[in-house]
Parts: sequence; structure tokens; C-alpha cells
Amino acid sequence: MRNLTPVECRVVGVLVEKALTTPAQYPLTLNAIVSGANQRNNREPILELGEEDVLDALDTLRGIGLVREVSMTGSRVPKYRHDLRESLSLSLAELVVLTELLLRGPQTAAELRQRAGRMHPLETVEVVSNVLAALAERSPALVRAVASGPGSRAERFAQCLCPDLHPLGAATREPLVIVRPDTAVATAETRSLADRLDRVEARLRRLESELGLTTGDD
Repeated sequence: MRNLTPVECRVVGVLVEKALTTPAQYPLTLNAIVSGANQRNNREPILELGEEDVLDALDTLRGIGLVREVSMTGSRVPKYRHDLRESLSLSLAELVVLTELLLRGPQTAAELRQRAGRMHPLETVEVVSNVLAALAERSPALVRAVASGPGSRAERFAQCLCPDLHPLGAATREPLVIVRPDTAVATAETRSLADRLDRVEARLRRLESELGLTTGDD
């Protein structure tokens, strides 16, 4: 299987995560996948994806057998489910460990036990270490050992489906904005200005309300 793109990794990771953490809402609609891809908790890096980005990723993932579109009784919109476990012949423990690495980047066995455990219980760090060893021994390997994190001696592990997804030693946590060529990138400066404008407008509305004025929009 070819390497995945960062957006494809995020999309298939979200499908696996939601299948295990919110099974009543699975399979997922396009809107649910976009929301899961852009959420700010349990994600590294933070992405800002649009529907077209996710649709493109879904189309490619369907083509390589990692995602399926399904029709649900009573649903008027298409829904999607992953086939990552079946395609790669993974155990459930291997699936959740690999997914956590896709969603959050390099981690130690102890971190993976805690974080991936929200999807499926991982009893001990030794269990996780054995899972990592099995994934690393695949041909081609699905995970690899990488350098320890700052201030730590514990060995970390990274996924191999998209080797450049989580650059080692990256110091910034600014959102990574995936956009099309004709779309403007929202920089930190413009987001700051937008926040300031929102605060000014909120203050103006409060003053108008206190003075009994209207904005003329009614």
C-alpha cells in the first residue's frame, strides 16, 4: 500500500476512533468526519479542513480499500466506515495503537496505553510494547522507534503510513491549515484581528442595548 497523505491519515483515523468511542453515531456522515478531523482535543497537529478536502481523501481511501460508503435505512445522506483493520489484518489492540499514532503523533508505550485505552482497554504497558513490536516487525513496518521527547529518556514510536505527518522536534502547535490554491490561508495575525473585531462588535451591541438603540438590521 502506498503512503497516505496527512488528510487521508486524519480521515481514516477519525473513522476508527468514532467507530470505537461513539458506535451509536457510526458510520459517519461527511459533516461528522469534518468535525472529527478538525476537533482540537486528541489531535496533533490541529487541522482546519473543508468538506472538499475530506471528500477528496474519502474518494482516494475508497479507491485503495480503506474506506467504504454505506447506505443506511432512513438516512438521506451517504455515510462512511473504515476497513483499516481488515485491509491491514490488524488485531483490535494493534488497530487502536496505530490509530492513536495517526491522530496524535509519536508517543511512548505508557502514553499510548493511556490514550489509546479510550478506544479499547490496554491492560499494561507491556501489552502495548508487544503490540508495537508486532507492528514494527511487519513488512513493510507500520510503526518505528524514534528519538525520545524533550526532557525524557522513554523511547517513542511513530506510525509509518505517512512518515512526514508528524515532523520530529516540531516546536509549534499552530493549526496546520490545509487549503486549496484558490483559498486564503487564515494566519495567526488575521485570526487575532478577527477575535478583536468580534469583541468590539459585542461591546457595541451591549452599548446599543443599554441606550435603547437598534442597529438598523431589524
